[in-house]
Amino acid sequence: MNIPLNIDWQQILLHLFNFVILTGGLYFLLYGPVKKFMNKRLRYYKELDKQANKKIKETNKAKADYEAKIANLNNEISKKRAKAAKESEELAQARIASANQEAKEIVENAKQSAEKEKKRIIESAQQEITTLAVVATKKLLEEQSDSFNQFISATKEGSENK
Repeated sequence: MNIPLNIDWQQILLHLFNFVILTGGLYFLLYGPVKKFMNKRLRYYKELDKQANKKIKETNKAKADYEAKIANLNNEISKKRAKAAKESEELAQARIASANQEAKEIVENAKQSAEKEKKRIIESAQQEITTLAVVATKKLLEEQSDSFNQFISATKEGSENK
């Protein structure tokens, strides 16, 4: 057999057969397990992604719930602050009214005390005036009585002399 370029078809077929066996063996030994590993890994990471997305959704929902609760609490706190402010204002007004009432009572008591003191002072002054008038009258009478006594003594002496 005379083959151009020294090509032996039998050798080519033999090499081709070896290549097919090598390719098939490598496919079953390497490609299949690697492909299976890659698919398994892909499913694992997809599952992790699903879980992460689920947790993110749950977290967002919880966050929204907490924000709603915080808003409700803020509203409730505002209402309670307003109520407390109103109660404090009412209490302050009540205390002011009570203080005004006490002030009126104190002023009234002071007026009554001043009136009593005025009456006492007037009575005391009247007693002093009366006492002074009595003393003055006594002195006046004593002076007049001395003059009268002198007059009578003088008249008696004059009538005795006659």
